[in-house]
Amino acid sequence: MDISETLQTLYTATVEQDDGTYQITVPDREIATGTLSEGETYRVALISTSTPDTEATDTTEVTQSADHAGQQHEYDGPPVEEGEQRDVEIENLGDQGDGIAKVERGYVVIVPETSVGDRVTVEMQQVRENVAFADVVDDTLHGEV
Repeated sequence: MDISETLQTLYTATVEQDDGTYQITVPDREIATGTLSEGETYRVALISTSTPDTEATDTTEVTQSADHAGQQHEYDGPPVEEGEQRDVEIENLGDQGDGIAKVERGYVVIVPETSVGDRVTVEMQQVRENVAFADVVDDTLHGEV
């Protein structure tokens, strides 16, 4: 199966019926991390979690992130830990002017005193379920992050 490079997230959800329509609920974390935005339109691909060896179910996967290609499970906790250092590229600026980088699964890392396009080494200072706050420890990175 080919996965689009524009894929933004992947999670498991159940198709539910509601007054004659069928719906898939987007987890709060997808909005909270900035992976998806409320009110935006997305192309959704559904991949059955059943295999020939298992019984068919209503469970589907909504796919929208290359970070998740080939993975079909929920994740336990954030992909970073306090004290961990990472090389990141600042992709956006937040409302307060802090830099925003994303790592695995679209997980957001907030980095003060950075600008869009900066490539820096950061150390995770505070890690929460859907966002981490980090400080720059090296701003001399060049090339790919």
